[in-house]
Amino acid sequence: QVQLVESGGGLVQAGGSLRLSCAASVRTFSRYTMAWFRQAPGKEREFVVHISWSGGNTDYADSVKGRFTISRDNTKNTVYLQMSSLKPEDTAVYYCAARYNRGGSYYAGEYDYWGQGTQVTVSS
Repeated sequence: QVQLVESGGGLVQAGGSLRLSCAASVRTFSRYTMAWFRQAPGKEREFVVHISWSGGNTDYADSVKGRFTISRDNTKNTVYLQMSSLKPEDTAVYYCAARYNRGGSYYAGEYDYWGQGTQVTVSS
């Protein structure tokens, strides 16, 4: 069983930055594609970004491209999401997700494990 624990959320003003972290309790972290999704109130969960096992390949949603950066440290079993130039529409609960031994996907249903989420609120 894989446990994912997100941290780093909070309240920030528009234009500000936050760094989210997701720590995984698994021995084979480097075998997992990792992703971030988000869900705003009353909306479906949406894809934000995913990163390959090695960190060499990433894919971003158009809405965050150029503002968010995903990275991972396989020695620490942790994936990060650096968010800059935040906008009120980025307000959501952000979830970390893991997919074993397969490439990235835009679809939440194709991920094997999820964290509990961390709230990000961007004020205008």
